[in-house]
Amino acid sequence: MAVIGSIIKKVIDFTGNLTTEENVVENQERTLRKLLEKAKNTSFGKFYNFSEILESENIIDSFQKKVPYFDYHQLQERWWVQLHEGNQDITWPGFPSYFALSSGTTGKSSKRIPVTDEMIESIRQTGIKQVAALSNFDLPADFFEKEIMMLGSSTNLKEKNGHLEGEISGISASSIPFWFRGYYKPGDEIAKIDDWDERVKHIAQNAKNWDIGALSGIPSWMELMLKEVIKYHGVDHIHQIWPNLEVYTSGGVAFEPYERSFNALLGKPITVIDTYLASEGFLAFQNRPETNAMKLVTGNGIFFEFVPFQPEYINEDGSLSEKAPALRIDEVKEGVDYVLLISTVSGAWRYLIGDTIAFTDKKRAEIRITGRTKFFLNVVGSQLSVNKMNAAVKRLEEIYEVQLPEFTVGAIKIDDEFYHQWYLGSDQQVDIATTELAEKLDEILKESNKNYKVARGKALKGVQVKIIPLEAFHEWSGAQKKKGGQVKMEKVMKEEKLKEFQKFITNL
Repeated sequence: MAVIGSIIKKVIDFTGNLTTEENVVENQERTLRKLLEKAKNTSFGKFYNFSEILESENIIDSFQKKVPYFDYHQLQERWWVQLHEGNQDITWPGFPSYFALSSGTTGKSSKRIPVTDEMIESIRQTGIKQVAALSNFDLPADFFEKEIMMLGSSTNLKEKNGHLEGEISGISASSIPFWFRGYYKPGDEIAKIDDWDERVKHIAQNAKNWDIGALSGIPSWMELMLKEVIKYHGVDHIHQIWPNLEVYTSGGVAFEPYERSFNALLGKPITVIDTYLASEGFLAFQNRPETNAMKLVTGNGIFFEFVPFQPEYINEDGSLSEKAPALRIDEVKEGVDYVLLISTVSGAWRYLIGDTIAFTDKKRAEIRITGRTKFFLNVVGSQLSVNKMNAAVKRLEEIYEVQLPEFTVGAIKIDDEFYHQWYLGSDQQVDIATTELAEKLDEILKESNKNYKVARGKALKGVQVKIIPLEAFHEWSGAQKKKGGQVKMEKVMKEEKLKEFQKFITNL
């Protein structure tokens, strides 16, 4: 009998039962007040007069009127650059202990996002909440004695000018508590290996020495790692190596596009739990099995705002128009796409994180990630968001019983006429004519998006599809940024980037 596991399970169940229903509106107002109070004497707080905002009758309204929207480049060029010059008390008191490096899904240059000690504590507290939520899932007692494979970026953080730098998954893994280290795999030595392929090689070599009960990481890289382990040991599926694998904690991107190909690597069904850990904070996690939506963490150092995701509010570079309205959590509607803004204990203020979300349950503050602001294909009015694209590709998988976990799409011009060029990635032999796939994809998109249907009747001439090896997407990510960690494939490419991609895959 799993004695220790039974004890841990009982503690988690007890903690879960103690959790009371939160008032998310009160949580958010209290959170904003704490943020403003803490930062009122910083350079940013003085410039935007946080002290005056705190004295107003409605601090949220006053905050929204006085402080503009910021994307990373605006906040970096005006404020965070002062941190790199050695200055303190800029957008948050003191100096951040870490900077999270994030190349995101656009461009080769890394963003350097401040991560304060308060943010590390916020991430830790949300992690505890997520563990407590496991009481809502039907997991056996011995699961709580198994090891956890956390497949993030390297924990070999680089010291620079008095702080440490690395990707947020590496920062988080390097800060795990001592009591958890016995459960954590691949362990400190392997986790510090910078080269992704080399790290995965070591994981594969050591896989049979571990009793893994849970996986955690971005789906695309998790799949790649599992395939390498399966290949190295010459087995049919991962449960022949890790028979007690019960849970996969997904994060970073929507899991649905990877569901079919991920399940093909398993010997039996497992519980998939979605999380939303970004370089800027731990924003949400799935806390009940009845849904795959995630609950926003409204009372732990992050204040949320929501801008309707409409073309007139988004500038060409992906930033927000000044006229774009920002809604509070009590003003949103379910099923509507919003651009997410956050203000945090790391000194991000009204910060455009780059993701779009939709509420599935407003009362519970549950959301789903629906895409990226820059992954929005609106050439000739088609208005295709990533969630529509994901749904269309998933429908293709169901119709043709194929695995298409990765894709990218862009608009091309042929003889003065516009086409959507899709590249679908698969490890399988897809014995379906690309013209048939294009017609079916076009049909699905017309049914699900009226703006796309209108565009197809006017300026958008047609759809073209090419099937390419899944490895091409991994190698492209490696060439553009690097493999593994927080790196995500860009789903929409502008014309110049699409040409680079076409040239790259031709030379593979």
